[in-house]
Amino acid sequence: MNKITILLFCFLTFEVFSFPIPKDNEVSFDIIRKNKTIGSVVTSFIQNDETLNMRTIVDINVKILFFPAYKFFQDTTETWVNDEFIEINGYTDFEDEREYYINGIDKNNKFFASGMDGELVLDNKILPLNYWNKKILDEEEVFDTQKGIVRKIIVNKEKNEIIEINDEKIETEKYTLDASKNPKDKGPFPTYTIWYKDNELVKFEFINWKDNKKIITIRNDFID
Repeated sequence: MNKITILLFCFLTFEVFSFPIPKDNEVSFDIIRKNKTIGSVVTSFIQNDETLNMRTIVDINVKILFFPAYKFFQDTTETWVNDEFIEINGYTDFEDEREYYINGIDKNNKFFASGMDGELVLDNKILPLNYWNKKILDEEEVFDTQKGIVRKIIVNKEKNEIIEINDEKIETEKYTLDASKNPKDKGPFPTYTIWYKDNELVKFEFINWKDNKKIITIRNDFID
């Protein structure tokens, strides 16, 4: 009886959150431009009973002839309790003079946030724009974790597609996502194409408006 209880508890603990948590509590992506790896996205999961801290680090460093040409860094931690998004703390450093400290907390049935547009009071049901959480595809607006602002989004389901990762052919669900532009944005928000294997994010890409080059972010640790 004790063994059954323990097994049931483990199962329920794993299923508390609507998005998948990797067995080793970490997921890693390569960021690729012109067939060269220019950076990484690493998300770590720290779970304690009903609370989950989800930390994502994006680190990009492009060099031309060994000289730095473009850098981008983002470090964001989301806190979830019983599948509810309740807090965010982050920092984003763009390639120019822009840098933002992102904060947000669920309090008194509202989500109080700050970022590029200053102080915001939002619906406490808003979700962060993190492609790992497939539920964002059902939303009409999300909280942009790079700038601490709200964006309206439009998602379209595309035809399922077989893609290749680590020499394996994987059947995936494919989506496109467009988001609204903020007046303070330096350029348009690009159309993202996103691929999922069941509920796991395996790939996303967009066209960089500055140089019209495709930026691909793809799992480097995926095993089907």
